[in-house]
Amino acid sequence: MGLFDIFTRKKPVPSDQDRRDALLKSGRITEGTIIDSDTDVNGNETVYYYYSVHGSDYESSQVLSPEQRKNIIAYSPGAKVSIRYDQKNHGNSVLV
Repeated sequence: MGLFDIFTRKKPVPSDQDRRDALLKSGRITEGTIIDSDTDVNGNETVYYYYSVHGSDYESSQVLSPEQRKNIIAYSPGAKVSIRYDQKNHGNSVLV
């Protein structure tokens, strides 16, 4: 392995769970609003939400965890929610 190979080696892609765990641990907090929700044939509830960071608006979606589904009213359209986002990539977010 040469020196060039060290610098061109691709970083491993983190799993979705690793990404969520990192955001929940160290992401910045902001307030967002639920736009819509949808349930698929398997019963998974997906919510769509938006939030603003430094004057820029972002939209995202997330499949609710079993714990979050226990309080589905908190994730109904129009509800205000807390969101953690990545400081370096504001579009990377997760519902708290």
